[in-house]
Amino acid sequence: MGSRGTIAHGETRRARLAGPLLAAAVLVIGLAVTLRTVGALHDDQRAAAARVMDQRTAVARAAVTAETGRYRDLMQAVAAGLGTNTRLTAGDFAAATAPLETAGLVGATSVAFVVATPSGEIEETERFWRSRGADGLTLQPRGDPDLHLFSIFQRTLNNSAAVASGIDVASAPEGAAALLEARRTGRPTVSDAYVLLRDRNVPLIHRQLSFIFVAPVFTAPAGDGDLPSFQGWVAMGLRGQDFLGGVLGTASQGLLDGELYATDGQGQRLKVAAYDAPGRRDLERQATFPVADHQWTLLTGADSHRLPGARNGTPTTVLLGGILLTLMLAVLVWVLATGRSRAREQVLVATAELRSAEAESRRQAGLLGAIMASLGDGVGVVDENGAFLLHNPAAKALLGVAVDADRPDDWQAHYGIFRPDGRTPFPLEEMPLVRALQGEVSDGVEMLIRNEQRPDGILISVDGRPLDPSAGQHGAVAVFHDITELRRYENDLAVFAGVVAHDLKAPLAVIRGHCETAGDELADAPPGPEVTEVRAALDRIMNAVDRMAALIDTLLAYTTSRDAPLTPRDVPLGPLVAEVVAQRTEHVRPGAGPPPDVYVGPLPEVRADPAMLRHVLDNLVGNALKYVPPGRAARIDVTAGPAEPGWARIEVADRGIGIPADDKPAIFESFHRARTAAGYAGTGLGLAICRRIVERHGGTIGVADNPGGGTRFHFTLPLAAPEAGDPGADRDDRVALDRALSERAEAEAAALPAVGEALRPPAIRPPCVAEAPARAAAPPSSSGAPVLRPAVAAATPRRTPGAGPAGTA
Repeated sequence: MGSRGTIAHGETRRARLAGPLLAAAVLVIGLAVTLRTVGALHDDQRAAAARVMDQRTAVARAAVTAETGRYRDLMQAVAAGLGTNTRLTAGDFAAATAPLETAGLVGATSVAFVVATPSGEIEETERFWRSRGADGLTLQPRGDPDLHLFSIFQRTLNNSAAVASGIDVASAPEGAAALLEARRTGRPTVSDAYVLLRDRNVPLIHRQLSFIFVAPVFTAPAGDGDLPSFQGWVAMGLRGQDFLGGVLGTASQGLLDGELYATDGQGQRLKVAAYDAPGRRDLERQATFPVADHQWTLLTGADSHRLPGARNGTPTTVLLGGILLTLMLAVLVWVLATGRSRAREQVLVATAELRSAEAESRRQAGLLGAIMASLGDGVGVVDENGAFLLHNPAAKALLGVAVDADRPDDWQAHYGIFRPDGRTPFPLEEMPLVRALQGEVSDGVEMLIRNEQRPDGILISVDGRPLDPSAGQHGAVAVFHDITELRRYENDLAVFAGVVAHDLKAPLAVIRGHCETAGDELADAPPGPEVTEVRAALDRIMNAVDRMAALIDTLLAYTTSRDAPLTPRDVPLGPLVAEVVAQRTEHVRPGAGPPPDVYVGPLPEVRADPAMLRHVLDNLVGNALKYVPPGRAARIDVTAGPAEPGWARIEVADRGIGIPADDKPAIFESFHRARTAAGYAGTGLGLAICRRIVERHGGTIGVADNPGGGTRFHFTLPLAAPEAGDPGADRDDRVALDRALSERAEAEAAALPAVGEALRPPAIRPPCVAEAPARAAAPPSSSGAPVLRPAVAAATPRRTPGAGPAGTA
């Protein structure tokens, strides 16, 4: 018994000693693993903060570079426009600079037209420009330089205080140097940083270092061999602090500090402006980039704890959880280690499984948290009552409100949700989350968010979905996308389109007008070889002008066909096709060749934008008339074929030169022309525009060979909704759709005022191709008029051997 007790006592002592030893071992190992994991998480967070800082700095640099490049390009465009007029007046200057008031030029003070005047010609210069519309102009020379630089015309921007014209820029060495350098090089320049003359009376605490962007104005040469004549400069003042604060505050969403440095003519770097963001600066980046003929440097800094996706509470949570879990495991091991071996083995197995499950749960939770924090788009989840279960950092940053509102009735006022017009509060029943709670899916719903943290407002696009049933809870999820920059890009496109439409086509109109005037003068001249040669030269000039104008119109249509406002309505295809054919064939002259043979079958009514649809039909019919072998009459069939329910398939078939098989895959690409099109006029953009327009309507477009020769183009469009049926729900849905489309069109038109002009339909002409059965097919006319074959529903249509279905070309 004694020996047994001794043995049992020994086992008990060993068990009692094994428990604390194992517990201590577990405690040490658990703490070591926890600390190692926390250290790895901290390293990952530091790396994430560095990546986010690099991304934010790249965005800020791109924003500053894009804005300065836009200012330079606008100055160059205005200078080019003024240079087209050899008799520049105040009205010309006002018209050329009017788009700058709505171009959103952050920090710009004013734009002025500046001329150089020797000291002895000041009074003469003053009288000259008064005669050009500068009423009340008084030139104010300063100092006694050899050459004075006076501002003649001026437009104030961004509600800046108006300053009288006639200021002598030569009194500011930096501005004068930029003007003279622009004249010497013939390119836009930017000055060294200095205090603008208009700001030198401002209190010292409010003064800013500024720049002027300068573009020289050269008029076209008067004759062959002459050089362009220098007329003056277009100069725009830019306050550095206002510019940096506006651009950097928007681009970084208030998360980055910024300091702007500019290199002067002596190569010295001067601090121009600074922007401070909340938090301490523990990350810094530097970016240097060219601005006109100078180098600017942007120094950025940020608090890593404020960067979205860079810092979170995961390391602290892991540390506390690891310590707690380690203590629990140590106590559990200490308790279980005193039991029998079988129980000890079972506990060890259970502990291993618990560790594995805990590690997997921790990994899944960490992965989900990292994904939600890293998403650039905002995500919001609500329960069945509209209370928010989740708002990731990107969503809070977009909405600008840190505290959520748990009642849907409070969302509009709490977050400041408006329709895209910025005035109408967004209706509760149309909000994507509310619709998703009712089981409805919504995509691309546009909202304007404007509140105390977002005083300028941002435009977001929201997708709403009901919460997946696998979550075990009824609710809804929404994803937010910031589309403010997209709308800013569309606004820039509108400004560009306006400049192109006005400043490129205006010189062409002047050239053509002069040619027509010269032709009228030659009408009474006695015939002779010299007169004939001059008339031929004038005809060549006018043809070149017409081609250039057509190319500009085509490029404008190509640029704006993607972003122009879409205003669908019910459009009867028959009259529209008849009108297009009539306008395309009215130029046929008697004796010019075989008249075109056109067939228009029964066509449905579709739901589309009339102007854009007209552009598609005009391109396809025009190509069918143009790409025809010499000496052969054009034959065109416009028909409608079967398509999926709710859609119409329209076909335009011809007997032209055809498209090679290896060219078909790329025929709808920009600037692509088939090999067979050599010798035919064209830009290679018409079919690319057609594809853009059809795809914007949700349809498809394609091309195939026409049996018997030629080409068959086909495209699909949605059918117009039938008017017969239930007058209740269908009519309400139709009214709601029309209202939504109208509001979107108004919002886009407000943002893109020049795009609508590019695709505006021409004046309506009486149709030349009728669809009434009473009009029979006419034989070819000896006068050269086109042969028009209307669709006759009761009669047997023409069939061509090998041409496929009846009524095809």
